[in-house]
Amino acid sequence: MSYALKQVFNKDKTFRPKRKFEPGTQRFELHKKAQASLNAGLDLKVAVQLPPGEEQNDWVAVHVVDFFNRINLIYGTISDYCTEQSCPVMSGGPKYEYRWQDEHKYRKPTALSAPQYMNLLMDWIEVQINNEDIFPTNVGTPFPKNFLPVVKKILSRLFRVFVHVYIHHFDRITQMGSEAHVNTCYKHFYYFVKEFNLIDTKELEPLVSVWVGSRY
Repeated sequence: MSYALKQVFNKDKTFRPKRKFEPGTQRFELHKKAQASLNAGLDLKVAVQLPPGEEQNDWVAVHVVDFFNRINLIYGTISDYCTEQSCPVMSGGPKYEYRWQDEHKYRKPTALSAPQYMNLLMDWIEVQINNEDIFPTNVGTPFPKNFLPVVKKILSRLFRVFVHVYIHHFDRITQMGSEAHVNTCYKHFYYFVKEFNLIDTKELEPLVSVWVGSRY
């Protein structure tokens, strides 16, 4: 593993504690299988495909947690540069502004600074993935009917972190020499959500230019 990759993905400073899979559980084994595919250097389009004999919801659940952990760490590397002053609006350039809405304090879409939005987002995702009623950890416990709608909302909102980081903080990622690794993480995420149709194509538009541009 390169020094730059260690900086991004093994950094002591995390934006949130990592969610871990319990050894011996089915999810832990699926997580190891997914990581083995990545470490083997498989084509990412192949690596995201559902392994034979596995349940799709289990595979999706493992990846949602993994993407949360990785994107968490990526944002953690630039969070000192994402401040109320530098990023007073959660956006992806002049064309895209993201407003926060939840079931508690912000019942209507509300304009917030990027760091405020990120804090609320990570808190909200933590609650979802630690909720046994949505992300059951015991083998044989069925997933709820609202599992995929919740997953789609989580991934759609995590995608906005990529948008903000790429458009407003990519210079910092470049300074660290970690752009190739962040790009790989984004490609992995992109292929996964496309494979299982988890984010509307329109939602992905802010990074279309990144996808086809020189960074790839």
